[in-house]
Amino acid sequence: MAPLDWLWRVKWHAIAGATALSVVLTIWMVLRAPADDRPAWVQWIEGRSRNVMVRNHVDAKMFLYVFGGILLALNVLAAAAYHVGQFGDALNPGILLHAAMWVWFVADYFLFERVQLYTFDIIEEGVGFKLIVGCIVVYPCLYPVVLWGTAGLPAPEIDPQLTVLWLGGAAVVFLAGWVITRGANLQKYVFKRWPERAFLGFMKPATVSDGRKTLLVSGFWGMSRHSNYLGEILEALGMALAIGHFANAWTWVYFVYLTGFFIVRERIDDRRCAGKYGELWTEYRAKVRHRLVPGIY
Repeated sequence: MAPLDWLWRVKWHAIAGATALSVVLTIWMVLRAPADDRPAWVQWIEGRSRNVMVRNHVDAKMFLYVFGGILLALNVLAAAAYHVGQFGDALNPGILLHAAMWVWFVADYFLFERVQLYTFDIIEEGVGFKLIVGCIVVYPCLYPVVLWGTAGLPAPEIDPQLTVLWLGGAAVVFLAGWVITRGANLQKYVFKRWPERAFLGFMKPATVSDGRKTLLVSGFWGMSRHSNYLGEILEALGMALAIGHFANAWTWVYFVYLTGFFIVRERIDDRRCAGKYGELWTEYRAKVRHRLVPGIY
């Protein structure tokens, strides 16, 4: 039987193997579909098919997301097991909290899996190298990058009297982010399925419409144009704070990466939506003025 920290100890081999597997799967997924008129390199990166069924039973896109999520949880738990094995009773409780946050993150994704079927990634993204390497390498192996530089560190030198404030504060920030992200995604899901229904029984939908398309401008989607992105950034901040090694650069890698990623992605989404909705998007931006952070940005 493999030790509990085995995945942690072989992480570099796992990343190399996952990258090779991503290349093989990309070749298979791209070549099985006919070529289109886009540049060849775009077809390889973004894929030729949005929806791929394997043997008419397995949705390739959902399988990749599920595989990545399960492996992410296992990698995080292996890192936590390594830390416990190294330090025993002198362990850093923040590492365990950080790992618990990741397990919560993955469990939440699976619990609300139906909601994910209504997200841009599932509806619009093609099955190419970007999605495959994202699900097999980036998501499970690189997202827990903070642990690369902190799982081998002892507990931070924080006054024991401040431990509850430190860990409790990190948990509050994380849970606040979760409430915003999950609330925003659920509200959008409810609106798409039942446009007239009040979310949670009291958030009545307010909208802008051109007669053909309708956009939600109330509740979480009245706070900012991408409150779901803001929530994930707060979750990442809570994860960083949980580590406790505030002066260690590794602690902040995921938070900084995710913040930059969503700032760029929001701009890309804005251009895409402007092209898709036209004047309706201009009206929407006038109603919801802030991109990510209400009142600030």
